[in-house]
Amino acid sequence: MDLISLAIISVGLLLYSLVSGRLQGTLITAPMAFAVFGLAAGAGGFGVINIDVGHTSIHFIAEITLILILFGDASRFDLNRVRHDHNLPVRMLAIGLPLTIAAGAFIATMMFPIFSLWEAALLAALLAPTDAALGQSVVSAREVPIRIRQSVNIESGLNDGIALPAVLLFAALADSTQSAAQASSWVRFGLMQITLGPLAGLAVGYTGARLLDLASERGWANIPFQGIAILSLAALSYVSAELVGGNGFISAFVGGIVFGNTLRHPCTFLFEFIETEGQLLMLITFLIFGAALLPEAVANLSPAHFLYAGLSLTIIRMLPVVISLVGAGLRFPTQFFLGWFGPRGLASILFVLLILDESDVPHRDEIFSITIVTVALSILLHGISAAPFAKLYGRIAARMGECEESRPTTELPLRESPVPRSTGRRLRKA
Repeated sequence: MDLISLAIISVGLLLYSLVSGRLQGTLITAPMAFAVFGLAAGAGGFGVINIDVGHTSIHFIAEITLILILFGDASRFDLNRVRHDHNLPVRMLAIGLPLTIAAGAFIATMMFPIFSLWEAALLAALLAPTDAALGQSVVSAREVPIRIRQSVNIESGLNDGIALPAVLLFAALADSTQSAAQASSWVRFGLMQITLGPLAGLAVGYTGARLLDLASERGWANIPFQGIAILSLAALSYVSAELVGGNGFISAFVGGIVFGNTLRHPCTFLFEFIETEGQLLMLITFLIFGAALLPEAVANLSPAHFLYAGLSLTIIRMLPVVISLVGAGLRFPTQFFLGWFGPRGLASILFVLLILDESDVPHRDEIFSITIVTVALSILLHGISAAPFAKLYGRIAARMGECEESRPTTELPLRESPVPRSTGRRLRKA
């Protein structure tokens, strides 16, 4: 990236910052704005931004972003409260997510006969995680019952880390360089990845939380440096796993869960700090998406790719969600609402950049194109529908009266609102 490109990106960040408050709650979301800005300024538009996605600096940014998002999202949630107060996202994660991957793989094998079973499964896993930031109006709209918007919030915060092992597994199985003779060595490698990675994350997350608690209780740690602590722990989770042969991304996710559920000391500033850094990296990622990834995907686009993208955002996502909510006592408008608001975004982009690109998958270009086009379609459709659909559903929910949708529950932190509003129950931490 040259100095001109850097200057243009900086101006774009500045301009959006100046009008961000005016755009909040409108049809223009931050991911949409930066994806369009990147498309207009990059190779698909005026060509004034030169970004090489194969450059090590781009991969470094993507790697840091994924580590921070995995660790930060996982650390936001109190698992005890999720388990006891939020059965809807638990259902969507435990039942809906596997069914979404299975449905996506099945339809991919039907639509793309050239794909192997593992390639179809890889495509489905790449598109399974959701990103609430693409429809932020949904999780922040006060008209929507708290239980429903928190379901969207929690699902999107945890499903990227849960889907990650499946993405890694299917990418390895779809790799054309793997042979039968290598099967036993791959099994050993895979076992090390999925066992040593979580163990490293557990050790770093638990130790880091205890040390930060101790330092805070004794007044040793200045509040501004608590934010640096979480960045350090996220990086340590990744590095420690890679050094012992585990998977660093899985380690970052597990480390975040353990850290967030071990820490006793209130850490509002800590989460505000990671939120600020995460937002900046997110915007840069969507800019790279528009400037470099989308033009490449569109060049290889076919009607079948576009059709699968549409199915991925509708039937492949919505039917498994409805099935997962059977017996929960929810009305159909709520099931439709939760099924529709499964935007594809940051996780899918980062998985493509860091995992698909490292694998020798036979039909990599086709899988890349479908994934990127699906994300682009989601940025547009979920972005423009978030605010009006939230208001419409809010009016419908208000007429339901006392029902499962309105059942009181705790409010957990949002990715874009790290300090939760009080709902009558005291949260253990921000």
